[in-house]
Amino acid sequence: MNLEIIGISVLMAFLFGYIMVGAIDFGASFFNAYSLIIEKEHILTNIIQRYLSPVWEVTNVFLVFFFVGIVGFFPQTAFYYGTTLLIPVSIGIVLLAIRGSYYAFETYGNRGHKGYAFIYGLSGLFLPASLSIVLTISEGGYIYIKDGKPILDYWVLFTEPLTWSVVLLSITAVLYISAVFLTWYANKAGDKEATRLMRKYALIWALPLIITAAGIIVELKGHNPEHFDNIMNLWWMFAISFILWCMTVYLLWQRRNYGEAFLLLVAQFALAFYGYGISHYPYLLYPHLTIYDGFTNEAMAISLIIAFILGFCLLVPSLYLLLRLFLFSKKYVSGK
Repeated sequence: MNLEIIGISVLMAFLFGYIMVGAIDFGASFFNAYSLIIEKEHILTNIIQRYLSPVWEVTNVFLVFFFVGIVGFFPQTAFYYGTTLLIPVSIGIVLLAIRGSYYAFETYGNRGHKGYAFIYGLSGLFLPASLSIVLTISEGGYIYIKDGKPILDYWVLFTEPLTWSVVLLSITAVLYISAVFLTWYANKAGDKEATRLMRKYALIWALPLIITAAGIIVELKGHNPEHFDNIMNLWWMFAISFILWCMTVYLLWQRRNYGEAFLLLVAQFALAFYGYGISHYPYLLYPHLTIYDGFTNEAMAISLIIAFILGFCLLVPSLYLLLRLFLFSKKYVSGK
């Protein structure tokens, strides 16, 4: 296996970690705000706050590793994505700042402020939507070279059905992942009302998730036939992912084994995520950039791979200990 493959594999591991941990965080903030609007905060707020309090500082570590790594391993990405993503990334940074401010206000200021919670909840939907734009752009057709500089055609980008298919998938995935996890978490806390409500939300968002995922594949057939063909060659990965989705929904429907349901969900998204990534190989940006274009020098690549693997080996156990010592501690989860 060459260094390019190892490098992109390490980055995908960090990106998948961010997608899962971030989705729970983003979705929890939305459900917290939604519970305030429908006046059911007495059911959900305590459970959601107990989850968010120890975890929020860890979430963005995965994203930082990914951004440092993508530029470190593939410097040419800075040329193509740097200026073209100035607006979407700037929006994302502002939303991240809003989320960080909310945690500060909740910790040191006026707790339970509905205005802060509402803005925080909206950022939980807008942030994944803004970041998902990168996925759309990578499919090609939106960036063209003028006078030796990459230019992003915003009109084409925001009038293309593929863009909105990806945005809808990012939102439905966030709400579904978060709802399934919080169902499990509420059940661990012995909170029957919160479990019932989060289970309801999980089942509501299960079907839109599959519909939007299928919609992207349909849109790719017309937009990027090469990528569509590659996906069809890996049909078995997506088929297994669909079966795991069915198993997750079945357990939720039967009101049992919520922990196993969440693990099946993680496996479902892992298969879909890596299937999509493998089918995208070797392109980072159709048709301009592959993982072999402008790859960093060998010494730098080896150093980055070692550093990132060590970082991953440190981050994952740390997250596990955080879950074990706080989130799933019997005293903490029950609010004692």
